[in-house]
Formats: sequence, C-alpha cells, structure tokens
Amino acid sequence: MNELSEKEVKWNGQPNQEAIALLKQTGKVIVCPTKVGYIVAVSDKEGLERKFSAKNRKRNKPGVVLCSSLEQLYELAEVTSEIAAVYQECWEKDILFGAILPWKEAGKAYIPQDGSDELMTDVRGTSCFVVKFGVPGEQISKELWDQEKKLLFASSANPSGKGNRGLVEGIGEKIANEADLIIEGNDYVALIQPDKTIETRYEQGVMVSFVDRDGNLIPEQGTARSITPAPVLIRKGLAVDKIQSILSEQFNSWDYRHGEYY
Repeated sequence: MNELSEKEVKWNGQPNQEAIALLKQTGKVIVCPTKVGYIVAVSDKEGLERKFSAKNRKRNKPGVVLCSSLEQLYELAEVTSEIAAVYQECWEKDILFGAILPWKEAGKAYIPQDGSDELMTDVRGTSCFVVKFGVPGEQISKELWDQEKKLLFASSANPSGKGNRGLVEGIGEKIANEADLIIEGNDYVALIQPDKTIETRYEQGVMVSFVDRDGNLIPEQGTARSITPAPVLIRKGLAVDKIQSILSEQFNSWDYRHGEYY
C-alpha cells in the first residue's frame, strides 16, 4: 500500500484527531481497526453513499451505529430491562456485541437530517447498535458524540464477498482509494485473537435481533418459558460462546439462526 502512504497513519493508542476532524466535515470516509478487522466509518449520507459505492454493497441491510457508551445507546435505541442487562454484561466484560433494535423517536433526532435514515435503517426502521467494538474506533465515536452529538456509522472494510483478514492490506484497492484516511492497527487486531490463524479467526462480531418480523421490540420474558417472539442470534462471531451464555442467563427462550437476516 505504498501508493497510499500519505493517507495511512498508524494508531498510536490515542484518539486520532485527524479522523475526528474529518468526520465532523461532510461526506468523509475513514478506515479504522476494530477487534475483528477493519471498518469503513462515516457520519452522514454523503459518506454512507461513498461507503456503499466502495463496498459494492446491498442497501437492504440494517445500518451499524457504533456506541461509545451505554448512555448513548439508551438515548438512541429502544431497549427492555432484559436487553439492557445483556448490553451491561457485555460492557463490563469488554465483549464486542451488536443487536438489532428500533430507534427511539427522540433518538432519531440525532440522525443527520440529510436522508441518512434511508441508508441507516432497514425497511422496518431498525439498526444494529454495537458496543465494545475496539479502542481505536471507540475513541473516535466518543469524541464525536461528546463534542457534537454526532453519530458514527460503520460497515466492514471488505472487498465485496471477501474478508479483510484483520490486515489493513486486505481492505482492497477500491476501499483504500475511497477512504480519506486509513488508520493502520494490524497489531491491535492481532492481539484480540492471538490463538487464531488467518483461516480460523472471526471476521465479524456477534449480531442478535431483539425485534420481531415487523421491527417491534420483543416482549420481556420474565420467568415465562417458550416465548415467541424471542431474541435470535443471527450472526455468529467473536465471543459467540460468551454471548450465548449471557443470553441463556437472561432469557429462557432464544434462537440460534446464523445467517437468518441475510
């Protein structure tokens, strides 16, 4: 990636101020390391359009919102006390976790009023709200939210149909060319799954759906059994064993249906 050296910087453990400044502007695109690999991160509709173009990605998937605190998550999305308990445990144990949730009406006010909602939500009006996705991006998300109540939207930085293998060299030429800034953090990514090889590592985080087919929040279960609709684990990934354990503690009924949404 020598030809891209001028737009590539190494993550040094601190919030990347260049990325934060870019994302406060209109239509900017950055590439950032996470616990499972690299993401494309944007903050408005123009950026989202550039992301979809660079990834050659279907536009029907729910958008991913990166939350830097539980307070931010609860301000944006509808949750029940049972769902909040899952997020809380993942937060305390530093577990990457994402779930499909409806937006709060008040939360929608934070979506840029530029048509971003078209690309950030699916046809049911839901998005995937992710926490503990990795320090480099968490730092950026936190500063954008704390300073300007600006949201960070993301998608994996993968060439269409391929993984980036946790290496900045794997994001592909199209994404590399589209990005305004690339934060290199191969060492950080490698530290998260030290016992995995390129072939066995997880390329993604777990995704759970907490909504029914119409996008409404699932009901609380309490101590009842055989409840429908129930949470559905729709994508396996990093820490799937830990997350299944947390779901089993919190819910008597939940389904494992990897790939159902897609």
